[in-house]
Amino acid sequence: MTAALAGDVSRPMIGAANVRMTFGKGELATAVLHDISLTIRPGQLVLLTGPSGSGKTTLVSILAGVLRPTGGAVDVLGERITSMSPGEITRLRREHIGFVFQGDYLFPALTALSNVAEVLCLRGLPRAEAVPRARAALIQVGLAERLDHRPNELSGGQRQRVAVARALASTPSLVIGDEITSALDGTTALEIMSLVRAFVTPATAALIVTHDHRLEKFADRIIAMEDGRIVADTVIERRQEPS
Repeated sequence: MTAALAGDVSRPMIGAANVRMTFGKGELATAVLHDISLTIRPGQLVLLTGPSGSGKTTLVSILAGVLRPTGGAVDVLGERITSMSPGEITRLRREHIGFVFQGDYLFPALTALSNVAEVLCLRGLPRAEAVPRARAALIQVGLAERLDHRPNELSGGQRQRVAVARALASTPSLVIGDEITSALDGTTALEIMSLVRAFVTPATAALIVTHDHRLEKFADRIIAMEDGRIVADTVIERRQEPS
């Protein structure tokens, strides 16, 4: 059992120490991340910001176990993922991490309800439990009237809501998102981020990569990157609840 799931909310959800990433070898080697260290604790909604090419997506891919760094160590939910096998990392992601991306990556032939339920089934939940849980998640994100609609029958904002419902339906400990609102209008972007904000409790956390300054009012903390380095790490001491 991971530290977070064991109820020890004092332990970090993510811990990274001296993480480095270089692509290529020899004269073609390009250093993308330079000795990144950070800690994300339960109860935090953290925004990772910075210009294009600053290393945000590479860093979040390493923290999610999608990429293995050239150097350094990463702990996620109390487990040293930089020492785990690919199968062990996949298990950790499948069971305890919810992902939301800029592209909704929905199954085009399936309804909204089936899109969420199928992912729960892939995570090992019996269909008899997956379907009602998927329905409840979609109702929670405001799609009670769209359960039987396929992606091509939904707006961009509605598809992103399905993606959020799919990520949250499995009750993960950690949500990781990459540019989840960049293609959305202002109202829809704030609605989507409100759903992520509501997910964060004293026992959970969220890490969202974004260029979208509209989202800053939802954050407990904003980490800024430039040229593969963290250049600012700001804790929002007295965040007002978004209206």
